[in-house]
Amino acid sequence: RDIGVTGVQTCALPICTLLVGPDIRTVRFLEWSRVDCACTAMEEHVSTSRISGGFDGTWEQELTPRWPLEQVAETGQRIIAAVEQVVVGKTRVVRTAVLTLMAGGHLLLEDVPGVGKTALAKSLARAVDSSVSRIQFTPDLLPSDVTGVSIYDRRNGEFEFRPGPVFANILVADEINRASPKTQSALLECMEEQQVTVDSTTYRLAEPFMVLATQNPVEMEGTYALPEAQRDRFTTRVSLGYPSVEAELTMIDAHSAPDPVNQLWPVCTAADVRSMIAATRTVYMSQELRRYVVELVSSTRTSPLIRLGASPRATLHLVRTVRARAALDGRAHVLPDDVTSMAEPVLAHRLLLTGEAVAGRRDAGSVMHELIDHIPVPRGTTGRHGAR
Repeated sequence: RDIGVTGVQTCALPICTLLVGPDIRTVRFLEWSRVDCACTAMEEHVSTSRISGGFDGTWEQELTPRWPLEQVAETGQRIIAAVEQVVVGKTRVVRTAVLTLMAGGHLLLEDVPGVGKTALAKSLARAVDSSVSRIQFTPDLLPSDVTGVSIYDRRNGEFEFRPGPVFANILVADEINRASPKTQSALLECMEEQQVTVDSTTYRLAEPFMVLATQNPVEMEGTYALPEAQRDRFTTRVSLGYPSVEAELTMIDAHSAPDPVNQLWPVCTAADVRSMIAATRTVYMSQELRRYVVELVSSTRTSPLIRLGASPRATLHLVRTVRARAALDGRAHVLPDDVTSMAEPVLAHRLLLTGEAVAGRRDAGSVMHELIDHIPVPRGTTGRHGAR
C-alpha cells in the first residue's frame, strides 16, 4: 500500500519474518537473523519507534504519524485541563509536568508532605489511556521488585522472566528517596535507555515511558538522598508549594464528593503521546538559541558558587523541553522566552552548590536565576517561517 514513501535507504535489520498489523502501522520482528533489506524512509510523514520487547525474544516497531502542531497544542491543553480538575491553582506546575511528558522525559516532584505530589502524578497518569504502575518505595524494597525477576519453572526446567512494575508506559514512584541506593539504581538503565537487563537478557520497555517520582526533601530520617546520576536522569523537577486560600477552598468542595482522581477520564492515548513527542522534535530552533542554551549550561560549570554543574545530558533535556513548550503554544519555532522559562526546572536540581554558597543560605534555584540574568539573551531571533 502506498503510504507516502519519499525515498529508500538500505540498512541491515535483524529480521526474517514480518507480521504487519491491519492498520499498516505496526511491524513485528519475529526471528533474529542478519539480513540486508531495503526499508522505506518516511521521515516527513511518520517516525519510527521501538514499542516493546516481548519476553519471547520478539519486539515490535511502530510507524507513528506526526501530528500538526495545532493538534499537539490542543491535546496538551486537554491534558492540562484534566489534571487541573484534581490539582487546583497550580497551572504552572501542571504545565511543566505536561511539557515533560511531551518531551519524552521524566518528572521529579519534590515538596513537603500533603501538598498533592502523588495526586498530581496519579492524575497525569490517568489523563493518558495507557498502562500505569505504582511503586511505594520503602527501605526493604529490592531491585527485582522494580525490574522483575527470573523464576525457575519446575514443569519445563527453565527460568521464566516475570516482569516488574517498571514495564508500563507511566511509572509512579512514590517516595523514591525512602528506598536504598541499591534499589534506586534499578531505575538508571530504565530511565536512560528504556530497557531492563536481567540475567544477561535485555528487555525493551514500552514507549512512551515516563517516571513520575515524588520525594520529601524535609524529612531526612529513614531516607536516602538520590545520587547525582539518578537526579540527572530526571528531565525536570517541580515543587507544588502550598495552595492559595481560594484554591484551598475549591479543593475542599472538590474533595467533598468521591475522590476526583478516580473520576478522571483519559483524554488521549499512549499512541497520541508518541505522536506528540515526534511532532515536538520537529520544532525549529535557531543556531543563536542553540548557542544560548550551550552557554547557559556551560555557565553552571564555571560558576564559583557551583561545585558540580549541569551535564551534556542536561543540555539535551533543555532543548527537548523548550521545543515542547513551543509546540504546546502552537508555535513551529522556539523563542528565547522558552529557554529562560524552562532553564530553572530543567537545570536547578542537577547542581551541587559549594560550601560557601550553602553557608550563605543560597539555593540552586536562585543561583540558576542569577546565571540566566547574566547570560545575554539573543534578540531578534527569527523562526523558520519568519516569525519573531
